Amino acid sequence: MPETLMAPRFPFGPSFRLKKGWEFDAVFRTGRQGKGEMVRLYFLRRPGEKTRVGVTVGKKIANAVRRARGRRMLRESARRLFPWLDGGVWFVLSLREKALEANAVSVYADTARLLNRAGLLNDDWGGENWSADVSRFF
Repeated sequence: MPETLMAPRFPFGPSFRLKKGWEFDAVFRTGRQGKGEMVRLYFLRRPGEKTRVGVTVGKKIANAVRRARGRRMLRESARRLFPWLDGGVWFVLSLREKALEANAVSVYADTARLLNRAGLLNDDWGGENWSADVSRFF
């Protein structure tokens, strides 16, 4: 397949995701949290392990179609920020109801601010640039 037609490689294979209920539970119960305008951040430092990501959208805030869109926006935000995340952290991004009316760029900006405020982004992070080329990292 020509390179121009190939889909970009998505870095969140099974080894980069939180999948088990006990993993989410550990982050929610023993981790720290931060609240943004559109996103809630829960994180737990796990030294010696690789960074893993989980996303949630509560059933009470929307129907299935809108929740699925919200999960896609959160995953894309995490994908774009992943190269600059500190190692050894499990984190969960939870969408707030207000974000369902927003676009993906706004959700990304709020997620970036939250991660930066929590000190989870490396020093070489270039700022809230939605159009930054992250494909070179994967």
